[in-house]
Amino acid sequence: MGPGRFGAVLTAMVTPFDDGGGLDVDGAVTLARWLVQHGSEGLVVAGTTGESPVLSDDEKVALWEAVVGAVTVPVIAGSTSNDTAHSVALTARAAEAGVAGILAVTPYYSRPSQAGLDAHFRAVAAATSLPVVIYDIPVRTGRKVAHETLIALARDVLTIVGVKDATGSPAESARLMAEAPPGFDLYSGDDALTVPLLSVGAAGVISVASHWAGEEIAEMVASFFKGDVDRARRINARLMESWRFESGDLTPNPIPSKAMMRALGLPAGQCRLPVGPAPEGLEERALEVLGRLRDPDAEAAGSIPAPAPAPAPAHAHATAGTGHHQQGLLG
Repeated sequence: MGPGRFGAVLTAMVTPFDDGGGLDVDGAVTLARWLVQHGSEGLVVAGTTGESPVLSDDEKVALWEAVVGAVTVPVIAGSTSNDTAHSVALTARAAEAGVAGILAVTPYYSRPSQAGLDAHFRAVAAATSLPVVIYDIPVRTGRKVAHETLIALARDVLTIVGVKDATGSPAESARLMAEAPPGFDLYSGDDALTVPLLSVGAAGVISVASHWAGEEIAEMVASFFKGDVDRARRINARLMESWRFESGDLTPNPIPSKAMMRALGLPAGQCRLPVGPAPEGLEERALEVLGRLRDPDAEAAGSIPAPAPAPAPAHAHATAGTGHHQQGLLG
């Protein structure tokens, strides 16, 4: 196995907002270019990490057009929702914006049958000639795409070319890769499971931690593909604190990634409600995580120290908070 059609390391990019919570398109361009310079071979724009549920259609289109025009790597659009007709219409707009592919999330909340899921993904694929990657994340959607459904879609619909696998079951992922047609790409959708999924045939990762550890993740994946599994394992050990940092009950994704970007002086802003702003002290915690990741002693040991305790949650505010104009420290 080797890298997938969109590359080996794609970043599920956060969406920058300004101090008033408005979309920061210029900030998105700046961030996209920075990510590409630091290990990202592709970008997912307006996905879950990009706060797609709180973006309007026009905001999503503006993001796709701006990022496509700013970078030379593939831009994958998160253009679907739990409404099939709306997903079809927005997917057509994404194609007009010039994206390279579509990330189609499992319809959430309504928990459709497998027949409904099958029909939904076929309708999305029929709306465009672009390659479609199904996003299977049952912890968020309430419904797993069944193995048989994925295999049927992969075999029947030529433009359904892969899956972003965030199911947390490497055994089921191995079964999928054993039965999927040639050229069907499985991307890890969980940073912490990337190495296990590479071992069963994954083509790479659609990552969150690549916002700050893109080069390390790229080296980890490249090492695995070259057959240096021990080096990949050691890099993964160094990244474990980053895996833990990227999401938690008090700081769900993308709160930590945005805090890290602010700490690095990059465009981010705060999350829109209902996710809301970060607790106090998270930016300082982010710099601690980054400092330990880049510690040469940790690299030599193949591990990192235990993480510091997470900060206590702060009271939520209705406003968006500090945007990228307030510069932080570079790691």
